[in-house]
Amino acid sequence: MVLKAVILIGGPQKGTRFRPLSFEVPKPLFPVAGVPMIQHHIEACTKVPNMKEILLIGFYQPNEALNRFLVSAQQEFKMPIRYLQEYAALGTGGGIYHFRDQILSGNPGAFFVLNADVCSEFPLEEMLTFHQERGNPDAFLMLGTTANRKQSLNYGCIVANADSHEVLHYVEKPSTFVSELINCGIYLFTPAIFQHIGAVFRRNQQELLLEENANGWQRAEAIRLEQDVFTALAGQGCLFAFKTEGFWSQIKSAGSAIYANRLYLSRYNQCHPERLAQNHPDGSTIRGNVYIHPTASVDATAVLGPNVSIGKGVTIGAGVRVRESIILHGASLQDHTCVLNSIVGWDSTIGRWARVEGTPSDPNPNDPYAKIDSETLFRDGRLTPSITILGCNVTIPAEVVILNSIVLPHKELSRSFKNQIIL
Repeated sequence: MVLKAVILIGGPQKGTRFRPLSFEVPKPLFPVAGVPMIQHHIEACTKVPNMKEILLIGFYQPNEALNRFLVSAQQEFKMPIRYLQEYAALGTGGGIYHFRDQILSGNPGAFFVLNADVCSEFPLEEMLTFHQERGNPDAFLMLGTTANRKQSLNYGCIVANADSHEVLHYVEKPSTFVSELINCGIYLFTPAIFQHIGAVFRRNQQELLLEENANGWQRAEAIRLEQDVFTALAGQGCLFAFKTEGFWSQIKSAGSAIYANRLYLSRYNQCHPERLAQNHPDGSTIRGNVYIHPTASVDATAVLGPNVSIGKGVTIGAGVRVRESIILHGASLQDHTCVLNSIVGWDSTIGRWARVEGTPSDPNPNDPYAKIDSETLFRDGRLTPSITILGCNVTIPAEVVILNSIVLPHKELSRSFKNQIIL
């Protein structure tokens, strides 16, 4: 059976909680554990037998960064990877419906749909096996995972039959507790899904004809898989939930990128040990899982880890300590700087003996089902303590402390700051 995969990458007005990092690079290309966020999705898709093509759907204008990524990914994975641009934000169902001819060309028997802003082990082959075991060729499959009661309200909640795994009831972000099984935003569909999305499209058209609105076509095509399609399909005997025991997290805010970085780095132990830095007698000290780009220059007296990614062309001076952080390409950490729970932007410089520190926004480690909280930026009129982020090309002087702050691009600071957004 021929397979395809579709990755939904959203668009420019979507990465707002990811600022100031999404100013420089489209959010799906933000590096997590040393590679662009969606490369993890693509790697998982290329490992599935009979996968013929990967389509990215979103409404980013075609840009240099995206084109470069597509060219290099096609060369690396020896598979056609194409970007299909929506004319407007069409929602999770509208995008695949709009490009249904492209998805169905070559007659795939089934296709995966993955949201770009999730990090996961992507158990795609297990989903395929589970789908075949159902014995219903037109069954649809969603990946689910367990959340705790309170946090489940922030996600799509699935009520499934314990024996048959059929989805009986689906509610997106309910106001009261529905189920601890939540939707991971990773699906396996057969071409029959387009009949169901088409029914929603025609219903939208009918409603809009009554309104006689100018931009009716676009509004009819804007379809949300979760609210518009799954809610109706639940209980019809064709939608099933496959529960993963592997890791899963959303990457909504910059703080959650550090958590995703940790999950992917620990996964490298099984699937990409060559990407993890090793301790050498004459090299820097590595603690736990650390990714260092081959072009980075790291002083032998530096101590890195756990959970650190060092990007292309980064310079790390003597006695530097980095922990739970992402250092993006071209940044320079001068001698004896200390960077904890932070993201240091492209081409930024941190002066000697300076300290850049954030507050981790990790899930509760004592609750195995806890997810990361999508924190609001402000609480009670004050900035919520979180990861410290330096935008691109920021200069931090020597011997200052930057604590729980967000520094916008191209700033040259002259003193210490804490709990501030520096515009």
